[in-house]
Amino acid sequence: MSAFGFPVANSPRSLCYTAQVSIARSWDLISTEEYLASEQNSSVKHEFLGGVVYAMSGGKTRHNLVASNALICLGAQLRNRSCRAFNSDMKIRIRLPGHTRFYYPDASVVCRLNPQDELYQDTPVLVLEVLSDSTRRLDLGEKMEAYLTIASLDLYLVVEPTAPTVIVFRRTESGFSRELWQGLDAVIPIPELELTLPLSELYEGVEFDC
Repeated sequence: MSAFGFPVANSPRSLCYTAQVSIARSWDLISTEEYLASEQNSSVKHEFLGGVVYAMSGGKTRHNLVASNALICLGAQLRNRSCRAFNSDMKIRIRLPGHTRFYYPDASVVCRLNPQDELYQDTPVLVLEVLSDSTRRLDLGEKMEAYLTIASLDLYLVVEPTAPTVIVFRRTESGFSRELWQGLDAVIPIPELELTLPLSELYEGVEFDC
């Protein structure tokens, strides 16, 4: 049990939600209302998958530098516009057939905002996750599969923290295409939001391993 009375799964998360069904049955699943109420007072963030919550671990300095740089770059270009950039404190709600999920992406951009007293957003246009050893499989598996079901989403960016490399999943007429951007000279075009994301800015201050 968490400090707020709801169960926290400590088993490894798989790439597919259905693989967690047998695990979830051993828990007393909580409602979205219970999750949101408890999360407001929790000192630890939890992600929510159909009634099961998972505690999130903190990121390394490099991880947080990249996430902060992304927020600064995106937010500066969106100033005085209707779209807004959010940091990792803003949850994204994803309503899938049969269950609901809440994730905390490292950064997101939303153009049709929920009411300002709500605790989450429903219609992100862009979602960005910075990879780590503990989240790589989730970010490229479970989370990616869920994010790409969001009707409003145009771009899902997956960022390597240890090298200037970004994978972009971009919506096209035939589905999402995969793009690979590498090197500090690269500039990711985001015409969907009339902005760009230079990798030199995304990785400003980051020390690479090699």
